[in-house]
Amino acid sequence: MSTTTTISSTPITASNITLLFPEIDTSSGALDGHDAEQIRLMDEVCIVLDENDKPIGNLSKKTCHLMTNIDKGLLHRAFSVFLFNSKNELLLQQRATEKITFPDMWTNTCCSHPLGIPGEGGAELLESVAGVKNAARRKLDHELGIKEHQVPFNDFKFLTRIHYKAPCDGKWGEHEIDYILFIKADVDLEPNLNEVRDATYVTADGLKKMFDNPALKFTPWFKLICNSLLFEWWEHLDSGIEKYENEQDIRRM
Repeated sequence: MSTTTTISSTPITASNITLLFPEIDTSSGALDGHDAEQIRLMDEVCIVLDENDKPIGNLSKKTCHLMTNIDKGLLHRAFSVFLFNSKNELLLQQRATEKITFPDMWTNTCCSHPLGIPGEGGAELLESVAGVKNAARRKLDHELGIKEHQVPFNDFKFLTRIHYKAPCDGKWGEHEIDYILFIKADVDLEPNLNEVRDATYVTADGLKKMFDNPALKFTPWFKLICNSLLFEWWEHLDSGIEKYENEQDIRRM
C-alpha cells in the first residue's frame, strides 16, 4: 500500500512521485564501467521523503544518488551506525574502491539506507526508528559480517536525524535525512571486500589524529557529524547519553 503525505496541498504517492519530479533522470548510462555487484545494488529501492521526513514514494538507489536529481530536490532516508567496543573505541570502515559513491573514504561503522520493503519503512518517528534499526542490522552483516545476534535490536540507541546534502564527484552525491544510531558491542568482523576496503577501531584522540593526516579522506556526512556532535556524545557514552537520545527535531546541516 502506498504511503501518502502532502506537499503544497498535493497528495503524493509512490505511483505518482514523478509528478513532483517530472524531469527526473532514471537512465542507466551513469553506471557504465562500474563494478557489477555495485551496479546491482544500485537497483535497491530507497525511501523518498519530503523535507519533514515523511515518505512520498520509492525510487532506485541510483536515481536517488544522481546529482542531477538531487539538485531538483530529491531526498531519501538513510542511517549512520556508530559501533563502539567495550573499550569505548569506535569502529571505522574505509569504503571499498568498488563503491560508486565516495570510494576509498573513511567513515563511521556503517552508513546505508532503509529500503522500501516491509519492516524498514515508517511514516511516524517511532516506526521509522524501528525500520532503520532493522536496516542497520541487515547492513552490518552485509558490509562487515557482523551477525545480528551480536547487535540486538534493543541495544541500538537512536540519537537524532541530520538533513544534509553533499556532492561526490559531480555525477553522484547524497541528499539524506540520516538517522544516527549508537550501539556498544564487542563483535566479530568478516568484512565484505566489495563493500569495505579496511576497518579499524579508534579512540577519540586517535580519530582526531586521523583527521590531521592529509593523506586520509573522509565522507562528508561523517565529517559533519564529527565536527558538530560526535565527540560530545562520545564523552557521555557510559554516563549521560540518555539526554541525547530520541531527539524529535531534524538537524539541518
